[in-house]
Order: sequence, then structure tokens, then C-alpha cells
Amino acid sequence: MRYLNANRKDDLEPAAPERDADAPADSHGARSLHRMLEEQLRRPPVPPPDAETTEAVSEGAASPQAEPAAKSRIPVRFVKVALGIAIVAVFGWMPLRTLLQPTSVEAIVNSRVVTVRAPIEGEVTAALTGLSGSGVIEKNESLLHIRNVRADRTRLDSLNDRLGGLRIERLANLARIASTQQAHDAMAEDVELFAEARIRQLEARAAALESDIAAAGARHEVAAAAADRADTLARSGSISAAELQRVTLERTVAEQTEASAEHQLDAVRVELEALRAGRFVGDGYNDRPSTAEHRDELRRKLDDLYTSLSATQAEIARLEQEVAAESERYRELSDVAVSLPVAGRVWEVLTAPGEQVRQGQDLLKILDCSGAVVTANVTESVYNRLSVGSPARFRPTDGGPDLGGTVANLTGLAAAPANLAILPSALAREAYRVTVQVPALAADATCAIGRTGRVIFDKAPAAAS
Repeated sequence: MRYLNANRKDDLEPAAPERDADAPADSHGARSLHRMLEEQLRRPPVPPPDAETTEAVSEGAASPQAEPAAKSRIPVRFVKVALGIAIVAVFGWMPLRTLLQPTSVEAIVNSRVVTVRAPIEGEVTAALTGLSGSGVIEKNESLLHIRNVRADRTRLDSLNDRLGGLRIERLANLARIASTQQAHDAMAEDVELFAEARIRQLEARAAALESDIAAAGARHEVAAAAADRADTLARSGSISAAELQRVTLERTVAEQTEASAEHQLDAVRVELEALRAGRFVGDGYNDRPSTAEHRDELRRKLDDLYTSLSATQAEIARLEQEVAAESERYRELSDVAVSLPVAGRVWEVLTAPGEQVRQGQDLLKILDCSGAVVTANVTESVYNRLSVGSPARFRPTDGGPDLGGTVANLTGLAAAPANLAILPSALAREAYRVTVQVPALAADATCAIGRTGRVIFDKAPAAAS
């Protein structure tokens, strides 16, 4: 090159004049450097040195300025080397640590599958739109309707017929009770009228007997006085013996007549007291009149009708319960809304509206999002270091946070049957398979089944994420 490098000008150019060495201290500042640069630019180009000049410069003693510059480069080089070693250590240890840490080869978010089957046979009449969508469907939400127009309702019809007949019988019993009650009331009124009339009759008879007794008493007194006089006259011979007998007979007849009237009055009083107490005592009827007997018959008939009505009502109540239960059973056999037993996402639809299905036929397959797990495969060396309950962390491929969990099952080489949406055999890079329980995935509302990632197996329990 024609021009020498500016960094080498101190080695190739002659030493500065003595006046520069004796310059004041501020000559080493920015202004002095600027001035020296302008002088160098104004000088003519220096021809390239020949071999002798180069050898002389290389063999000559180093100038006082070159020696401190060489010493100052040594610490800088050490700093650069130390910094490079630190960078290599930091950025090389992380991959090395990852290689040394036991991890899975493949991992995928999996879930158990719930199969919804047809509870009855019939035709699928309605279906929820968007069954194959990715949204999570709530528990007990109706998805399909199955209608069976050929469901047996013979027993339901028989129960309804019996119930209708009993209701008609109850109405007839109510009508008979009403008519019998009316007749009974009329007959009871007649009995009351008869009793009142009989009481008045007996009271009048008692009064007449009392009058007869009073008259008989008067006659008895007259006859007794006449008998006493006749007895006196007979002793004196004034009257004959026949006259004395006649007078004595009249006194006896008057006495007995009074006694008979008193006995008749006692009988009337007995009947009157019994009648006032509701008892009929008299001649011509068997202690009760026919009206009262008819009233009692109607009372007994009413009792029978009320008993029959109670039995009919009890039977109606029982049949109504049976009809309600049979109606519910018929509805379950004729029209059923199929709902989800768990909250999840529709994984597979196995039917369509208008299709005839049989009882127990598979209709839908639902992902049980509450039972989400991680299925992974590992190498043989990693598998032999694991055990059920070992802590693990699932690291999603999309860069999400690590999710803590535990090893739930170790199947190894065995193709153990599992009710999972994605079979473990789909992970084919390694043959040893592991199932990891991750609670955070079960609580995730998105139900991200099929999400890929990697499982990292820790020696200590991972912190809950």
C-alpha cells in the first residue's frame, strides 16, 4: 500500500523532535492529537520501506511509546478470553443440562373417552347443531332426541280405563249418598214429629187419668161413708143384710177403680218419660215405630255408602300414582333426550337425524375434559428410572408455562388397552409408554386434547403451576 497504517506510524516514523517532548502537559490532549493528525495528512506520502529499513526497524530497540502500548494490550486479551470462556460455559451448560435431564421423546395431551349409547330404540328426530365443533359442552346438556312411536302402552291404557271406571263409580256413590241422606233427613223429621205428637198424646192421657183418679177417689169416699152407715144400721136391724152387701160392694168397686186409674197413670208416665228420653215404649209396635226403624235403615245404608266411597277414593289415589309412574316410564320409552353425562367436547358423532337406532347403540363419543392426562413415550433408560408417583412437568411446544404433575401409569412395551382418545401406540418413536396426571390440564376449560409438548421428569416434586 502506498500509505502506512496510522496505527503503525509511531513505529515507522522517526522520533518526534525534542520540542514535542518538552511540550506542555496539554499537548497530549485532544487538540494535540488533532494537530498531529493534520501534520501527518499534509506530509508527502512516505515510500514503502525497503528490506534493509524494515530489518533495521525490527531489530532496533523499541521506542519508549511502543513498549507501554504492548503492555496495555495484555489485560484486554485476558478479559476477552475470560468473557469468551464464560459465554461458552453459560450457553453450553444449558443444552448439556437438558441432555442430561430425563425427558420424554414425545408427549401429547390425552383424555378418556365417554361413549353415549341409545337408551331406547327409535328414530333420531333432532340433533344439536355444531356437534363436531371444538367448544366444550356443559354437563346434562341435551344433544339428541330419540322417539319411538312403537313403544308399548298397553298397561298405561289399562290403568287409565280402571281409573276412569273408579271415578265414575265415585260419582255414583256420591249421588246415592245424596239421595239416601235426603231420605234419611225426611225420615228423621217424621220421627221427631211422631215423638212430639206421642208426647203430647201421653201428656193428655196422663191428665185424663189424673181426672179419673180424682173422680174415683171421690166415689170411693162416698162409697166408704155409705158402707160405714150401712154397717151401723145393720147392727140395729134397720136395713137388711142384702142392702149392707150392696153398699159394701160399691165401696170396694170405688176403691179398685181408683187404684186402676192410678196404675194406668203410672204406665202412661213410664211411656212418657221413655219417649222424652228418645225411647219408644208402647202397645202396637216393637218398642219403636216403623218410621224410626226406616230412619235407622237409611242411616246404616249411608254408612255403607260412605265406606264404599272411601275405598273408591283410596283406589283412585293408588291408581293415579301408578298412572303417573307408568306415564313417566312410557315417556322414557317413547321420547328421550340424550344428554352428556360429563362436561366435555364431542369427539365423534356416530348417528344422524332420521336414523333408526337400537337400544345400546353407540351415538356419540365425548372427551372427558375433567380427566385429561399426558401420554408420553420415553427411552428404555429413562423408563427404568421412573415409578408411579414420580414428579414430572409437562412443557407445551407452544411455549406455555410448565405444568406440574405425577406419573400415573407405566405400561412400557405392553399395549395395555386404555379408553383414551389418542391411543398410546400412536407415539411410535420409542416403545416405552408413560401416563402422567397433570391437574392443571383437567382444570383447563379449553380441553386442549392433542396439544403436544415434552415431559420432564424431576427428582424432587415439581411446584404446582
